[in-house]
This record gives sequence, C-alpha cells and structure tokens, in this order.
Amino acid sequence: DYIIVSNSIMMNRLRKSGFPKSKIKLIPIGVDTKKFKRVNFTKRNEIRKSLNIKSDEFIIGSFQKDGEGWGEGLSPKLIKGPDIFLKVIENLKNKLKIKIILTGPARGYIKKGLEEINVPYVYVYLKNYKDIAKYYNALDLYLVTSREEGGPMGMLESMASGIPVVSTKVGMAPDLIKNNFNGLLFNTYEPIKISKEIIDFIKDENLNV
Repeated sequence: DYIIVSNSIMMNRLRKSGFPKSKIKLIPIGVDTKKFKRVNFTKRNEIRKSLNIKSDEFIIGSFQKDGEGWGEGLSPKLIKGPDIFLKVIENLKNKLKIKIILTGPARGYIKKGLEEINVPYVYVYLKNYKDIAKYYNALDLYLVTSREEGGPMGMLESMASGIPVVSTKVGMAPDLIKNNFNGLLFNTYEPIKISKEIIDFIKDENLNV
C-alpha cells in the first residue's frame, strides 16, 4: 500500500520518478540513545587505553560492511565507497597522526589497503552487536564515503555518542547534519578535496558535537 523510505533523498527521488506523494511514507531509522551516548573524559580515556590508543593519535571510525559477500571481503562493495575512504585516509596521514578503528564483517579490502599505505588500525569483529557502543566513544571522527546509503546506522550511532560525522551527501546525512555545525557534508567524491575539508573542519572551534 505504501513505499517506506528512511530519508528525504529517496523520498524526493521517488516523487520525481512519478510515485504519488500520498503513497510515500518517510520513517527515519532510529537509534537507542540509552545504549549509544556520550561518555565523560575519564571513561573515554579508559576505552582508548584499552585499545592501545596514544594520546596524540587522531582516531577515525568506520563500522560499515563494505566488502562483497560475507567472507573476508577482499572485493570492495563500491557503492559503500571503500576506495574513496582509503584515498582520503592516505591524504590525511601526512597531516594527522591517524589510527583507524574498524568493526563489522567483510572488511578485508579496507584492512589490506590500510596496510599498503602504512596506516595503523584496530579491527574488532563483534559477536554481540551490543558491544559496539564503546568503540564509538574512542573516536575523534566517524567517516562516511558511501556513494549510496539508506542510513547508515553508524551515522546515527556516532551522533548519539557525541562523535562528529563527516559524510558524503547520502542517506540520512542531509537530514541530520547541519554543515559545519554538528558535522560535515561533502559535495564531492574527490579524495583530495574531502581531505582538505576534513582538516578545516577539525580546526573549527565552533562545532556543536
């Protein structure tokens, strides 16, 4: 009877394709704010120490499945933008002391790529998804470089945890992120431009996260 969409991008796309407005229902994806929440400075430091994160390391998170299939994931799922992610990180590593935290299945392409560009990372495959919350609290930034999304959940979970999200204009990003206020939206898929915008964003003292 109805087409359910999670974001305004998809809603507008369907309307332009001729679907009646009355048949489209926008129901955003939700997040459990009791599970995903900001922690205090002491707790944050405890989590970072447990992951062997040094005080001068800038931690970027990526918790989305971006490899084909459910195996090792060495073949990239390009719609999720893992190729863009790696190029952005490669550009950033000369300006920041970066470490990446990865979770989720089929992350082989990203792990291999990070090893090739000599960027350290922590990879955790969680048997219980409920355990993921603390890994958000270890981050300085959550990076989304997807070409298409419905959410993603990582974006909502990061924001609920008080972690700024920098993202391509996909899924719920334009609905949730007020640019250069509580996050950053990219108008490009060009890694060099994205990297520059991230550096400028990090230096902004007026962020509300």
